[in-house]
Amino acid sequence: MKKIKKDKLEYYIFENISVRHCFSTRLGGVSEGVHASLNLGFREDKRENVLKNYDIICSAIGVEKENTFWTKQVHEDNIVVAHKDDRGKGLLRERTVPEGYDAIITNEKDIVLTGFSADCVLVFMHDPVQNAVAICHSGWRSTVKQIVPKVLNKMKKEFGCESRNIHCAISPAIGKECFQVGEEVSDEFIKVMPFALEYIVPDAENGEKRYIDLHGVIERQLRENGVTSIDNSRLCTMCHPEEFFSHRIMGNERGSMAGLISL
Repeated sequence: MKKIKKDKLEYYIFENISVRHCFSTRLGGVSEGVHASLNLGFREDKRENVLKNYDIICSAIGVEKENTFWTKQVHEDNIVVAHKDDRGKGLLRERTVPEGYDAIITNEKDIVLTGFSADCVLVFMHDPVQNAVAICHSGWRSTVKQIVPKVLNKMKKEFGCESRNIHCAISPAIGKECFQVGEEVSDEFIKVMPFALEYIVPDAENGEKRYIDLHGVIERQLRENGVTSIDNSRLCTMCHPEEFFSHRIMGNERGSMAGLISL
């Protein structure tokens, strides 16, 4: 993963993803107050600020904000296939899919798949053989629901992709030393994915709490499903609130980062 700086704007790219993409930070936009400054979700921010922020980040990576298509994140495992008439949905017009969807896939050009994060993991996928991309929001609930393997399978079914050809990147998110959960959450991980026990450690100060390495669990999911090209950022959003919005630190009084990817 590599940080790009353009004046006050800072964002990340993944060196194994060869199409236009980025994972934003909170730096380089025009929003103010709790949304300062590169807020990429409306979240009660001024609409004109969000639109300007999209102008800034989209211009930086060479895409058009009018081509963005937003996820409708509900922490489930639903996946939607994007087509050209979906461009603009979320930012400029209503999304017409009534149910939520935490992942988007496409093999059509100039659709900017857009997912959101403020501690949760975003997974970027690009198959240069079948020319397909995906953005996947994988918080703990969606991770337990196996959304990442399901996206891989959906790309195989829809576009003929093979896991060995898909390049994946795992965004900054809450890290293994900060993602504290109750025993009931860690039990859900172990029930569905027995290997998750290797990525869970007890809290030395509170025996009823656990820490989960979400970055590690998702990388393991990818590898067990045949993906070999993985750029795992391992950056913790909660440890760097000056650079990232963190829900665990800021609650609802915050902005949102975004991941964008486009053929």
